Amino acid sequence: MQAENKKNVIKTLSFGCRLNALESEKIQKMLSSYVKNAVVVNTCAVTAEAERQSGQAVRKIARENPNTPIFVTGCAATRNPDLFRNIPNTIVIHNYDKMKLSAYLPDLTDLTNGDINSVICTDSKLSKQFVQIQNGCNHNCAYCITRQLRGPSVSFEYADILVDVCAAQKNGFGEIVLTGIDIASYVKVIDGKPFLISDLCRTLLKDAPGIKRLRLSSVDPAVPDINNVIDLILSDERMMPHLHFSMQSGSDAILKSMGRRHTAELVRNLVKRGGDKITFSWDIICGFPGETEELFTETLDLVREIKPIKIHAFPFSPRPGTPAADMANQVDRATSKKRVKIINDAANQNRTQFMKSQVGKTVQVLVEEHNIARCPHDIAIKITGNTVPTRTICNVKLTGVDGEYFIGNII
Repeated sequence: MQAENKKNVIKTLSFGCRLNALESEKIQKMLSSYVKNAVVVNTCAVTAEAERQSGQAVRKIARENPNTPIFVTGCAATRNPDLFRNIPNTIVIHNYDKMKLSAYLPDLTDLTNGDINSVICTDSKLSKQFVQIQNGCNHNCAYCITRQLRGPSVSFEYADILVDVCAAQKNGFGEIVLTGIDIASYVKVIDGKPFLISDLCRTLLKDAPGIKRLRLSSVDPAVPDINNVIDLILSDERMMPHLHFSMQSGSDAILKSMGRRHTAELVRNLVKRGGDKITFSWDIICGFPGETEELFTETLDLVREIKPIKIHAFPFSPRPGTPAADMANQVDRATSKKRVKIINDAANQNRTQFMKSQVGKTVQVLVEEHNIARCPHDIAIKITGNTVPTRTICNVKLTGVDGEYFIGNII
């Protein structure tokens, strides 16, 4: 991702969640009037591999840009600042200070603000706009380091969220994605009553009627208000009919050991409530301590029963300082990776089955780049024919399936 104004060039590189990328954009704008040239790296610590990749990237940027300040922030920089402090021209910013201008400026006096020669950042041309509605988390999942690094849940003021949404509309974005660390926990008190995530969505759709598509990022299925979110999706076509659950496992025994607050039956009921209009995707951790073949099979069976159309499966990564890192019956890495493949294969079968069932239907799409669009269920579509401008929202008839893509024609 890259941006520049008349004088300054601030480049960013973000690892991990979409929220990191959104925060990097905010930091970029904040620094643009004060810093001539700089690189901002927003790191991730959700797994040991993510942390390693963050360190590797910063070292490479420092080698290729010896006179440029590198601001390193995010979860890996907060959890393990020593990984970055000895890298030349690197300034480590704690997560709690990442949005404060004062945290960046004092350390610039000894740096030259030289030209940026080479950065592995990529230009991002999103067709949708992400809007942050909260930060942090109040839960105690046994595997998660993020809560320690992000702090407790803080819900943003509705008026500020509405300003961001209206700005996105003014800039030509027809789809808004609400994001955060635990957006399902969003809560404010307005007129003495709780104002929850479903209330936020409903009110945004009323106060910003120009919203054409409103989508939620990952949500916790344990939050009771998700029932109201599903009802809103069923009643308002501007709400995108796809929900991503931070599921983590389909075994009640493993979910309990993880410290998760939902059960397989609860998720069954949510899927049943959505009927045939709403699709689902999941995160799944394979190889959590104590996950026997029998317990893993419970997760696999649930995948085949409920049929989420996409799963982000990854092997358990013990993070020092979390309860799960010291649990008994750790699962070896090779077994965890094998289970990841099995889960992904099952999810791919679900996805293919769903896509074939949609051929012949007409759907509303959001066009991205190179005539690739996204349907309401967040599946990519290759549009045949003439080039369609980015951010166009139009109707497409689905004519076929090509691997992970639909094929379609504009109606």
